[in-house]
Amino acid sequence: MDETRKTESKEDTAASATKLARKDFISQIEPKWCLGCGCYGAFKALTTTFANLGIPREKFAAISGIGCSSRFPYYLNTYGFHTIHGRAPTVALGLKLVQPDLSVWVITGDGDALSIGGNHFLHLMRRNPDIKVILFNNQIYGLTKGQTSPTSAFGAKTKSAPYGSVDTPVHPLSIAIAAGATFAARITDTDGEFMVDVFTEAAKHKGVAFIEIFLNCVIFNDGAFTPVTDKTQKAGNSFRLKHGEPMIFGAEKEKGIRLNRQTMQPEIVDIRKDGTSDLLVHDASAADSSLAYMLSLLEYPKHPVPMGIFRKVSRPSYESYFMNQHGGDLNEVLCGNAAWREDKDGMIHPVSSRNRDDSSE
Repeated sequence: MDETRKTESKEDTAASATKLARKDFISQIEPKWCLGCGCYGAFKALTTTFANLGIPREKFAAISGIGCSSRFPYYLNTYGFHTIHGRAPTVALGLKLVQPDLSVWVITGDGDALSIGGNHFLHLMRRNPDIKVILFNNQIYGLTKGQTSPTSAFGAKTKSAPYGSVDTPVHPLSIAIAAGATFAARITDTDGEFMVDVFTEAAKHKGVAFIEIFLNCVIFNDGAFTPVTDKTQKAGNSFRLKHGEPMIFGAEKEKGIRLNRQTMQPEIVDIRKDGTSDLLVHDASAADSSLAYMLSLLEYPKHPVPMGIFRKVSRPSYESYFMNQHGGDLNEVLCGNAAWREDKDGMIHPVSSRNRDDSSE
């Protein structure tokens, strides 16, 4: 009995020693964004999540590109790397392959990820590495002072489109789902508690996890998401996805969404008249991503905007395949049989990490 108690005591001590507070994940560099920027709320939620996970600081790495959101590595007291424009996914994948025990988080924006970084973003989603991607979508280039971004609304007047944008905006969540993301979610910068919940679920997911944040740029695109963030409006213009539950919204939960059997398009119904029997029921774990993709396209004002976890399915991660092929040896990937060595007799031999013969030197 005494030995059991001693063992339990040691385990409790070890567990308490790993408990960290949010402040432990904040560096000595003071976070600086525009007053009222949603980045502050996202930063608080992410550092809170890190502290709650019970993982040591040295097991985290934040990788960013270029943009307002890309300052995160400076403000986090973890490993981090501020990369070049659009290339954060590539650097993050390389890091995950050589240090698979790290919890790797990519912090990016709508311009960084979807313009110059679009190709890198797409392939990270389809490869499914165990990497978490947070995309701050403010529908504008904020750092460079208000130019049209890939997600800017059609007709938006900006410094680079003074007569109004004629580009069709892209949907970050739709691209992620279409590319094969095994975890896909959307949240707003005004709901800190829900952000922590979604970040936590993303951290637990074994595979790529994509989270889009509707983030308000108070200087260059203020109010872009007011219909779904304002307390007096959001109940009628948005709804939270809950696995296994019907899709209901409205100030009095009086509306629902069903699939029109003729057009195969979602439509809004009054459940006080039509009931709830034929409403769409959310299935985040569905192997087929068709419903999740359809939901990602719902937009205000025609439809309420879904929030929460759209998709969460299991598939082997990219690095697990990599380890099976190469045993985790990066030299095997870089060299293979394309490296050559001269032996003591002057003979040239191909070498790799698998057939290296040091005695031939």
